[in-house]
Amino acid sequence: MKYSLISPTFGRPEEVTEFLESLLSQRHSDFEVVLGDGTPKDTLRPALKKYEENSTYSLTIIYQEYLPVSDARNEAAKVAKGEYLIFLDSDCLIPADYLNAVDTFLESQNVDLFGGPDAARDDFTNLQKAISFSMTSFLTTGGIRGKKQTVGTYHPRGFNMGIRKAVFEDVNGYDENFKCGEDIELSMRILEKGYTSAFIPEAHVFHKRRTSLGKFYQQVFRFGAARVNLWQKHPSELKLTHLFPLGFSIFAIISGLSFFGIFIAQGPIQQLSSLLFLMFGSYLVAVLWLSTLLNKSAAVGFMSIQTTLTMMFGYGWGFAKNFWAVKILNKKGGIKL
Repeated sequence: MKYSLISPTFGRPEEVTEFLESLLSQRHSDFEVVLGDGTPKDTLRPALKKYEENSTYSLTIIYQEYLPVSDARNEAAKVAKGEYLIFLDSDCLIPADYLNAVDTFLESQNVDLFGGPDAARDDFTNLQKAISFSMTSFLTTGGIRGKKQTVGTYHPRGFNMGIRKAVFEDVNGYDENFKCGEDIELSMRILEKGYTSAFIPEAHVFHKRRTSLGKFYQQVFRFGAARVNLWQKHPSELKLTHLFPLGFSIFAIISGLSFFGIFIAQGPIQQLSSLLFLMFGSYLVAVLWLSTLLNKSAAVGFMSIQTTLTMMFGYGWGFAKNFWAVKILNKKGGIKL
């Protein structure tokens, strides 16, 4: 067996069945699927029965009630037979040529760790497309999470992350003490041991993501908070780009307040207020224009302003709150994630 496709699952039967259904179309045949399931009372398994009997791939379900994400991945990896473990999220749909793209790349590049980008499919909702834009665009922090192609420095994410099984075992898999950011932490440990990584542009997945702005905010808040924990364990891995959402949030608040300065201030203060408000407005217009162009929809463009602001404020506030807890209050482990 060359590839073991692993996903942690917890309820969401429609989501998981869509994920497994998409894998029936894979044009590469040398793979299996292993799910680490923590669904209470084992209620997900009956909905997946037909996939355990399909002829395209072997499906194994490892079950333990309330199994956390990292634990689920580790338990699934223990029974996986593949030379490579590929971790995917259950809210992803996998294109038919996905494994062919991975296989072609690995035939020419000897790497231990790899990943690919995520994207929104044409039939996704406007909100899902807007969230995808905000999470992947170079106008946001998206430029550092799915576009970097420098071999040896790329940190794959758990939604689309492949690892040679021998390497996974050498670093003892996922750190089960990390409740968020565990995929990036694993990537960091692998690279720190001298193994190599690569970005495979053609190996993309369609990522359905969250279904509301509230859930999206909660997700990015946790991402921001997790970055502080990653910094604690891997001090050299905090980059200036990771501070961008917090800096943007502060700039956005100041720019919003500057609107009043345009009318009540005079002289240099009024000019500065006008400049700040113009800069902030120009950024939002750029988001609107680019998202509209890429998605061919003004509705998605306007919604992308909402999702971008949600992402920046959520991530920035999560980072700031956990930084205060860890660095100022010396709270071990930081805030609860």
